Amino acid sequence: MTVYFIGAGPGAADLITVRGARTLAACQVCLYAGSLVPPELLAECPPDARLVDTAQLNLDEITQELTGAHKDGHDVARLHSGDPSVFSAVAEQMRRLDAAGVPYEIVPGVPAFAAAAAALKRELTVPTVGQTVILTRIANRATAMPEKEDLATLGRSGALIVLHLAAKYVDRVVDELLPHYGADCPAAVVAYASRPDEQVLRGTLGEIAESVKAAGIVRTAVIMVGRTLAAEQFGDSHLYSPERERHVC
Repeated sequence: MTVYFIGAGPGAADLITVRGARTLAACQVCLYAGSLVPPELLAECPPDARLVDTAQLNLDEITQELTGAHKDGHDVARLHSGDPSVFSAVAEQMRRLDAAGVPYEIVPGVPAFAAAAAALKRELTVPTVGQTVILTRIANRATAMPEKEDLATLGRSGALIVLHLAAKYVDRVVDELLPHYGADCPAAVVAYASRPDEQVLRGTLGEIAESVKAAGIVRTAVIMVGRTLAAEQFGDSHLYSPERERHVC
């Protein structure tokens, strides 16, 4: 049997992919992050499915649940918020499944930064303004960041930077990015993207920290800093240019 790592999306229950919903409906066991996954999604599981909230489980306990279900002959849905490819702690689970000889597949989901961009009504890559997006976080009470991936280093690129798990430390974010982006650089914070209680803050890097604290945002948010967030004067993409040579197959 197979373990399926399914991206549940950023929060709205209807932002799970069709494949994700179909896979969820076919699994007799579902492990889910109770504090992050919308409870409405659990209705997609079979009526007699075993549901396990992993919020209070450690990695070894989660692994035991996955391997135990496999031994019992059940497919398992391992439901993660957002997309499993970013900040999901899936890598260490897959490593343990490899060691145990348990097959698994990944079903991608809508990542939080994409939902945040949708809330802002912004394309994150804008012709002639910015074509690079950096997805990162800061280290505090979490795993240390690798060398040369601190904000001061990443900020030297001037690219649009998207910070996960950092709203509680917004003052530090601003302090480290100000020398590279300037106080007038556009910034935004989106909390609970795509959910009914979504919060969207727009402003500049110099003022965004006070806005975040005034709104009481401390978790489940992404911080974005970069010129593309407010770009208005830019050239059209060459993709649809009438001067571009097009080949008909």
